[in-house]
Amino acid sequence: MSNPPASVTDYLRQHIRTVPDWPTPGVQFRDITPLLQDPRAFRALMETFTSRYRNPPLRPDVVAGLDARGFLIGAVLAYELGLGFAPIRKKGKLPPVTVTETYELEYGSAAVELHVDAVQPGQRALIVDDLIATGGTMLAGWRLLERLGARVIEGAAVIDLPSLGGSARLRQSGLPLFTLVSYAGH
Repeated sequence: MSNPPASVTDYLRQHIRTVPDWPTPGVQFRDITPLLQDPRAFRALMETFTSRYRNPPLRPDVVAGLDARGFLIGAVLAYELGLGFAPIRKKGKLPPVTVTETYELEYGSAAVELHVDAVQPGQRALIVDDLIATGGTMLAGWRLLERLGARVIEGAAVIDLPSLGGSARLRQSGLPLFTLVSYAGH
């Protein structure tokens, strides 16, 4: 796993807004909206991901994006690579026939779904999101893809919040990760 050049990481970090105390007091929300709004920053983000996944050992057959900001990055990446895109949605947002995976949150649980024909057995899948916090959503998406017979080659995200334990949890479960910007704390 190689890291992006420091200059790219620093450039992208300048375009990520921190919203203090949202959605609850004490949380530092990392907002990628400014990054998406700036055409040069968005291009730098997508070129970084695209150049990584054009590399034959890392080239997927399909890109899966996690609801909702993973759709924005994943769909563009799939387009740039000439691949199909598989949306992993929050439960109840896709018409049947789907498979569902439930995962635990700090206070309760949530679920994500995927169409049963979103991937084919044996396909190499890349799973994409904007941020890794506790890792629950990406872990659930990974399980869905593998239940359908795909092999997830890597998880990718713009932001990692390592103090919340998600990236360590995913790596310990066997999922290689590639992230661009890391923030201490949450």
